[in-house]
Order: sequence, then structure tokens, then C-alpha cells
Amino acid sequence: MVAEEHLVILAAGYSVHRKAYGSNDANGPDHYLIRLQTEGKARTRIGSDLVDVEMGDVLLFSPSEPYELYIDPAAQSKTSSILSGDYYIFIDGSWIRNWWAAKSRPNKIRMPMTDAFINLFRQISLEQQRVSQLKDEIAAHYIKILCLEIDRQLEEQPRDGQRSYLAYQLKHFVEENAATSFRLEDAAAHVGISVSRAVHLFKATFGQSIIQYATDIRLNMARERIIFSPLSLEHVAESSGFPSYNYFHKVFRSKFGMSPKQFRLASRENTK
Repeated sequence: MVAEEHLVILAAGYSVHRKAYGSNDANGPDHYLIRLQTEGKARTRIGSDLVDVEMGDVLLFSPSEPYELYIDPAAQSKTSSILSGDYYIFIDGSWIRNWWAAKSRPNKIRMPMTDAFINLFRQISLEQQRVSQLKDEIAAHYIKILCLEIDRQLEEQPRDGQRSYLAYQLKHFVEENAATSFRLEDAAAHVGISVSRAVHLFKATFGQSIIQYATDIRLNMARERIIFSPLSLEHVAESSGFPSYNYFHKVFRSKFGMSPKQFRLASRENTK
């Protein structure tokens, strides 16, 4: 019988710096560190270079790696009293050691600042504050999801700079908002570029339009709801982000070769 891997969360929380700060640990942190920059800026040393850490940057440091972090008021925005804000997690255990050793990862990774990703850090921090027998187990599952999400982003994102980052920001916006009737203007505003640039960038990166990608996601949501939920077909269409049932009926038939009603009947027959 294979022993279950364990994971221990030693500390997790949110840190705000309103004054200059500096830390230089030549021996590295005592445990594994995952840190997400959410406000302001910081600097850290990677190899021989002192590099900027900006909103959306995740730092990964192991106990064997020297760790430096500096927060300099001169480099910050004059409009905010917060110089730097970040979520931090110190962890140990066989699971995180094996995850860390499984592949080479950079010390700094740019991640999309989606609500889903930030909420992983938030939930881990909240669990650490709870007085509950289940808090350690629940928080450990969140940690595993967080680490796997980091790996997914590393696999998905090509290394071609700012254009790629903006395209993936658009992609994650679509994924998070596909069930709503968002506009192209909303997607473009989310990443701070024009609609025309957003449309071109998305198509050049992923080979399909923003609307086509949103429709694919909506169809997958609708298909699962038709199979596994008792919702009416009209409600399925509405809750999956389609503007009308007629449009939903048309694109569903085009995608799956049958109407939503026929698909539901066929799926029920297959489960008997």
C-alpha cells in the first residue's frame, strides 16, 4: 500500500507594506514559499539579477534557494498609500517536495489575475484562521489546486512577451464570463487595449475569434446541463450565456448534429 503524501501549511496570509522593506536571506526560506504580488511593486533577486515583481507575479522559492525581497518607496505609485501587497504561503511536506522536484519552474511566473486564481490564495488564508478539525485538510486541497493551476499556466503560455500575456488575459476573461452576455468592449477593457487590437490579438494567438471561443465554452456548458440537470432547454440556453433560444438551437445543432431536445432524449437512452 502506497503511503499517502502529506502537506503542511505553516503560515498563510496577506501582507501589506506601507513603508520601505528589505529582506536578504542567503540560506533561503526555512520552508517552501509561494507568494503572489497583488498591489504595488517589489523587487527580488533571481540569479545575479535584481528584478521587478509586479501585480500578477508569483514567486516560487525552495528552502535551498537564497531569497531577497525589497520594497522601495521611490519605485511606487504616488497615488496609493500601499507600497506593496501580497499573499504568502509557507508550506512543507512530501506532496510539495515531490511537486517541486517534478519539473523545473522559474522563480517568477506571471499569472492572470482572475478572481478564481486570487480566491485560491484567499481561501487558503481564510482556512488558516479557522478553528476547525477540517481546516488543514481543506486548505491542503486548495494548495494542490493552486500548484496544478500554476503548472497549467506554465504549459499554456508561450514565452513571447507582453502580446502573449494580454492574449491569455483575454482568454481567461472569456472563460470566466462566458455564461454572461459580455461584450467585446468588456473583454478589451479588462486588459486595457482597444477592441480592434483585442480581436486581432486573440485570433492571431488562438486561431479563432473571441466570440467563437465563447460560443464553444457555452456549448460545452449547455451540453453538460442537458445531460446532467433537469433544467428546461430554455433555461439551459439562458444559464449558459446564449442571448436567445433560437440562436442556441441553431449553433447547438451545427455543433452536435442534432437539436438540444434530440440530444437530451439520446443521452437518456444511453444511460438506461
